[in-house]
Amino acid sequence: MSIDKGLIFQPVRIAVLTVSDTRTRADDRSGDTLVKRLEAAGHILADRRIVKDDVDAIVADLRSWIDNPDVDCVITTGGTGVTGRDVTPEAVAQVQDKAIDGFGELFRWLSYQKIGTSTIQSRACACVAGETYIFALPGSTGAVKDGWDGILKDQLDIRHKPCNFVELMPRLAER
Repeated sequence: MSIDKGLIFQPVRIAVLTVSDTRTRADDRSGDTLVKRLEAAGHILADRRIVKDDVDAIVADLRSWIDNPDVDCVITTGGTGVTGRDVTPEAVAQVQDKAIDGFGELFRWLSYQKIGTSTIQSRACACVAGETYIFALPGSTGAVKDGWDGILKDQLDIRHKPCNFVELMPRLAER
């Protein structure tokens, strides 16, 4: 794994969706953490919203961004647990064209290094929907840091080798 210094960084336009019945912009620490990290990496915050743990509401926000050519990627935080109100993976499944199974697997492996077997309670997931990547992270700041620092920071950097998600963006519309 390395950065190809011969390539020019290309910022990705990222929308952030916090899924929570209780969070507001004033106390959305996970959303704040994610925004700070993506902007520090040179990416563009395309939009940011908070939505209740409701499949239809989450799907509506995801679809609005999937249909928006100014959004390349959506990262959600929250709603990936196993309780009755945790429905983010179900919402993601409704909009996905192709699952990215390795994302959840790798996230849990990274998380295991820090929280042990408790990581089994995470249903972090990812997909391609239309021409948009969607990554669903748990709602803790630690999980956001693990997901961004351990996976997304590199995979959303076109200079990352041997491969990355950004170099595939022009081909997502192929059928």
